[in-house]
Amino acid sequence: MEHFIVSARKYRPQTFKDVVGQQAITNTLLNAIEHNHLAQALLFTGPRGVGKTTCARILAKMINSDGTEKDDEDFAFNIFELDAASNNSVDDIRNLTDQVRIPPQVGKYKVYIIDEVHMLSQSAFNAFLKTLEEPPKHCIFILATTEKHKIIPTILSRCQIFDFKRITVKDAKDYLNYIATEQGVTAEDDALHIIAQKADGAMRDALSIFDRVVSFSGKNLTRQAVTENLNVLDYETYFTSTDLILEHKIPELLIQFNSTLSKGFDGHHYIAGLASHFRDLLVCKNPKTVELLEVGEDTTLKYIEQSKKASLEFLLKGIELCNDCDLKYKSSKNQRLLVELCLMQLASITFDGEKKNSKHYIIPPSYFKALGVKPVPVVKPEPVVEVQELKEKPSVQDKIETPEPVKAEEPLPELHLNRPSPRTSGLSLKSIKAKKEHLIKQMEVIIDEENLPKEDFTEDMFMTAWNDYIKGLHGSGKKIMASMLEMNQPVLDGTKIGLEFPNETLKLELEKSQFPLMEYLRKTLKNFDLKLDITVNEEASKQYVFTTREKYEKMKEKNPNIELLKKTFGLDIN
Repeated sequence: MEHFIVSARKYRPQTFKDVVGQQAITNTLLNAIEHNHLAQALLFTGPRGVGKTTCARILAKMINSDGTEKDDEDFAFNIFELDAASNNSVDDIRNLTDQVRIPPQVGKYKVYIIDEVHMLSQSAFNAFLKTLEEPPKHCIFILATTEKHKIIPTILSRCQIFDFKRITVKDAKDYLNYIATEQGVTAEDDALHIIAQKADGAMRDALSIFDRVVSFSGKNLTRQAVTENLNVLDYETYFTSTDLILEHKIPELLIQFNSTLSKGFDGHHYIAGLASHFRDLLVCKNPKTVELLEVGEDTTLKYIEQSKKASLEFLLKGIELCNDCDLKYKSSKNQRLLVELCLMQLASITFDGEKKNSKHYIIPPSYFKALGVKPVPVVKPEPVVEVQELKEKPSVQDKIETPEPVKAEEPLPELHLNRPSPRTSGLSLKSIKAKKEHLIKQMEVIIDEENLPKEDFTEDMFMTAWNDYIKGLHGSGKKIMASMLEMNQPVLDGTKIGLEFPNETLKLELEKSQFPLMEYLRKTLKNFDLKLDITVNEEASKQYVFTTREKYEKMKEKNPNIELLKKTFGLDIN
């Protein structure tokens, strides 16, 4: 039985041209070698499986090559690899620094590759500083790590840093296609795409997954075999779910979700994948962004076709609902119910982004069709007419927008509108304020109307109406408003009524409550040009009494005998 070598080792790149997805770094290293600008301390950092150690080995071989060596020469005597995860003590670093001083026996450079350098202890880092800063001319250090933030700044400042990026899905898929061809494996394009996406930017992981799936399915690699072996949800699951959502088939959608759970998939994984599916459909709405879709060509055509069925508003609302469900999933006590509610909400969204059953009830077109009523476009909303409820008929929204106009000669049945008015508490400050603002707006509407009476009147007629209104306030128990109007005599200037108050508070209070007063005066005097002009005179506040002492002094001015009464009975002013 022939010994099996995993693809990650068998197809490890031997030159910089074979390295996948790191062209910027490989070109930089090649130019540095060519122009003799190579630093003596290099730091390779990036995610796992992107080629850090591989590039370090290729670089070590290239700087020792002079063209006379054999093809299989590996310069084993010049390249030293140290695993910092297991050799992280001060003694290990001291042994390394002792070896550094000895020049190479073969080749030009001694290269020390220290993998997982972030695992070195603090004391080991400090022992390594001097050697790293001033190494011998024949020595080059290449440090590799996945966690650059754990390396102390004094080490980072002594190294030339190369940041390796994640391998893109396209590059990983192309390389997997090359490996499949080398091994004589027939692979579907979508199958390789799924493997590349599952690898999450790590080429080594992609090759490991590829070996596992080939062991499962043999020389014919299909999308179905990959999804079954990797336990990932197939694209078809989300295409079917989206079709059921767009067709508002809630029972079938819940049955499909139950079938997905019975296969061993997690509800969290399902709803997160559905959000990603909506994102991919959103990307396909614009030809410029289709390239952001990381799937095969056949699947791309399916995405483009389904994106035509879903509106932009629906996709945005769907992503919002799925993302909200994703965030609440871990904290939910009934996770399955949470996902099912999300799916029902998705299936209740119409193409215009609104729920089918919202809080505003809309009469279906079939109702008007049964009555023989043709749709009428509404240009301006009419005032609400209060009528009795229609028996055995649904309520009508105050706005009915329909596309087709109707001919003028065709008689139309009368539509009765019955819209419930919003209720507010009569005891809340907010409701009182809203009521006063509404009255002011009503007054402004009346003022703006034309052809209103503007008859002349005398000052005596005005004062009579003014005093009658104050008497009416006393009679209805509105003592505060009545006393405010009695505080000062109004001054009439044409149609302008001038009032003066001692402070801003009284002015604001009267401005808020002026509608009943002005309505009464305008109707009584039959002149709708009357306006109220309220001013504040703080000097006038002195003639009003507020404290107990001021009240006593005011009473004493009117009747000096008050002082005699106070002394006779020994009264105090509290």
